[in-house]
Order: sequence, then structure tokens, then C-alpha cells
Amino acid sequence: MDCGSFAVDLLFALFSLICAAAAAQGGGGGAARELWCVAKNNAEDAALQSALDWTCGPGGADCGPIQNGGPCYDASDLQKTASFAFNDYFLKRGPSEETCNFANTAAVIDLNPSHGSCKFPSSLTAGNGNFSGAAAADSGGVDPSSASSITHHVVALRSLVNCMLFAVPLVL
Repeated sequence: MDCGSFAVDLLFALFSLICAAAAAQGGGGGAARELWCVAKNNAEDAALQSALDWTCGPGGADCGPIQNGGPCYDASDLQKTASFAFNDYFLKRGPSEETCNFANTAAVIDLNPSHGSCKFPSSLTAGNGNFSGAAAADSGGVDPSSASSITHHVVALRSLVNCMLFAVPLVL
């Protein structure tokens, strides 16, 4: 066995061990981000109302806080009202782009939408903060899962890139 071949084998083994350790610690050591699902500001009111009706009905979101007298009640702002319901559904079904679509009237953000006494829980309060791309539950026609399923692949690619960036300086 020549020295060059041995060095390549050793580097490959070390790289594999580092990648395995990084994956075991959450996919590359990136910091968890808080995420929320909110209504898009360019969504039409009729589409928002339809998505809100489904979310608070068959979708199973907790819409108590947006009812009259609740801390998030604002009859004059359909976007804020729908955002609270969308976010609750998003957290209950597993934070992903698929569970935050609602016929393309919602989007995932990392800026806290809480306002006044209306506090929006984030993806970190729903679990471990992972953005998994899990499939949504049956939507009764509004289809929160109409977003692409590419999220899973992006997360895997991000983990691989993080692993490579972490491993290269260690082996040099």
C-alpha cells in the first residue's frame, strides 16, 4: 500500500465519521430557527377567508384566540386573523412548507408576527425546530400541501454541505 492511497483512505474514513457525528447531532450543527406560518400580504380576501374557514373547521386549528374577545381578535384585519389560524395548523401538523400553503395564500417566515397581546407560538415551541417537509393532513379542498416536496432534499443537501464545511478544515 502506498502512502498516497493510505492518506486518501484515512481522509475518507475521518470524513465519514465526522459526517455521521454531525448528522447525529441534528444535521450539521446549524442553529435552530424559529419559524411561523402567516398569510401572504398579496393574498385575495376571498381566498384568505376560504382558507381560514377550512383551517378553523375541518383543519382543526385552535381559533379561540381569534374569536371575539380573544387576544388576537381583529375583525378589521383578515390577514392577521388568518395568520394566527394558519400558524396553529402549521405547528400542529409539523412545520413544513407543505403545512403552510393554504392554496398559496400563506408562507413560512422567520420574523415573529406577534403583535400587542397576540402571541404567535413558533416552530421551536412545537417540537425540536426541525423543518422536515412532512406531508400535511387532508385539507378538505384548500390543500395546504400544494407546495413542492423539495424541502426534504434541501434539508439533506444543507446537511451534507454543512458536514463538508465542518470536515475539510479538520482533515487539513
